[in-house]
Amino acid sequence: MPSSVIRRFSYDPAAHRLRIVFVSGDVYDYEAVPPQVVEAFRAAGSKGRFFGPNIRDRYRHRRVARGADQPASGSAHTARKPAAANRTI
Repeated sequence: MPSSVIRRFSYDPAAHRLRIVFVSGDVYDYEAVPPQVVEAFRAAGSKGRFFGPNIRDRYRHRRVARGADQPASGSAHTARKPAAANRTI
């Protein structure tokens, strides 16, 4: 089933880097993501529902590209405890 949030993703197993392209056009790299998490993500029926509790805010990440419809500014984030009111994506 296509995701309404995530357009596509790729994984570099040597670097343990997960790259996610969102439908907004934003591209994020998530560092130190274990292969078993990526496999579970790949198998998930809903990528967006899996992403929220299992990847977002659990792994160090940085934005590597912004969607064309958004103003430009750099952004880097470190993993932290999830806070509903403090989401980066």
